[in-house]
Amino acid sequence: MITEAELEALSYPAAPKMVTSVPGPLTLQSLRRSLDVESMARGGGDFPLVFDQGFGVTVRDPDGNLYIDVSAGVGVNSVGRCHPSVVEAIRSQSQRLMHASDISNSRRVELAATLSEIMPEGLRGNCITYFTQSGSDALEAAIKFAKRVTGRQQILAFHGAYHGVWNASNALTTGNQYRAGYGPFMGGVIHAPYPYAYRFPFDTARKSAEQVAGEYVDYLLNTRYTGADDVAAVIVEPVQGEGGYIAPAPQFLQLLREACDRSGALLIVDEVQAGAGRTGKMWSVEHSGVQPDMLTFGKGMGGDLPMAGVAIRSDLARQIPPGSQPGTFAANALSAAVCLANIALLRDPRLDLINRAHQLGQETLQRLRSSNHRLIGEARGRGLMIGIELVEDRDSRTPLAAEKVGQVVVESLRRGIIMVPCGRNGNVLRLMPSLTIPRSYLSTALDIVLGVLDTI
Repeated sequence: MITEAELEALSYPAAPKMVTSVPGPLTLQSLRRSLDVESMARGGGDFPLVFDQGFGVTVRDPDGNLYIDVSAGVGVNSVGRCHPSVVEAIRSQSQRLMHASDISNSRRVELAATLSEIMPEGLRGNCITYFTQSGSDALEAAIKFAKRVTGRQQILAFHGAYHGVWNASNALTTGNQYRAGYGPFMGGVIHAPYPYAYRFPFDTARKSAEQVAGEYVDYLLNTRYTGADDVAAVIVEPVQGEGGYIAPAPQFLQLLREACDRSGALLIVDEVQAGAGRTGKMWSVEHSGVQPDMLTFGKGMGGDLPMAGVAIRSDLARQIPPGSQPGTFAANALSAAVCLANIALLRDPRLDLINRAHQLGQETLQRLRSSNHRLIGEARGRGLMIGIELVEDRDSRTPLAAEKVGQVVVESLRRGIIMVPCGRNGNVLRLMPSLTIPRSYLSTALDIVLGVLDTI
């Protein structure tokens, strides 16, 4: 098995190391220039950091400040930045072929076959992959395909969902910052409660949040006169991301599968953020044993290069007309080669990264919970997808005020830790480091974040 010393060698040493204030003068200069030339519609536009170099779980800014990134580029760098195997895949492939339009290339075919091998039960060896460049694109395609193969028009998603920011995918996403002033979006979308047990709006004295939420979906899909009479698909995050890093018990997805089977709707799992080994299995849906009809992927599958797509059960995929969803840059040979390198690392028994994610996640949750910190209302998650819900008061569960959450994030950055918040109230810190994070780096990051919480 790989040693901690070997993992430490895959990141810059001595992190975090701060040599200037944050932001430093060169970083500030770059940020000011960015305001003149880049759209602030992008995510992270007001974050006081500029990435200049990255290696493993560490990032260096233009001033030479060295950070530990426990966000992994928002869940993207599952194997760390610039992993030597990935760099070599880029070097080798770039000398052979990069762009191939939407025509098949040898790397693209190899990747599609490999993805079929690693999909969850129900899709493994029984799927056809449609490639895209981003998670939003993958959800757009999944929606379009679901409508085509079912002949139905409605889509059911969940409160707190994040499935993308284009027209159809944004109609499923519920975050106000992504929607306000941009409508109307695709019609026919129904939102149901997600089992967010810590803040569930319904009585759970007799039934769990998972059971209530699952039964509600069954009621919508399989009872007359609910308005959900034409549902093509239920689209769900097995672990909800932007909504607050919520990992429901397996019963929830099992109930969704049963409800979809009864109604004839497809079950589409969105693994863009939770997939690629992050939750201690290759795909988070595998914790439930549920077999999806489609699975969307992205982020950690591509890592340093854009790669996303949707795996579709073979019998469904054959009903989609050829040429009906072109994508010029999707699965170009370079991105495909990098995705194959990432998959090889995730499957490498010597690295054992997926099981390591489970172990580190358990250790991290235990530490956070045992801290009994006055501002931590709940620490939850699965694998290295952990949410820390911050509250003003643990008894009332009042969400920590936005300005205080901002103080936590910025002060952590000043001390060399990169993290990003999420949640319906913006009060959840998410820990989603690369699966290659050394224990010493993770421990240091936790020390710093808990220390910052002490100052609030």
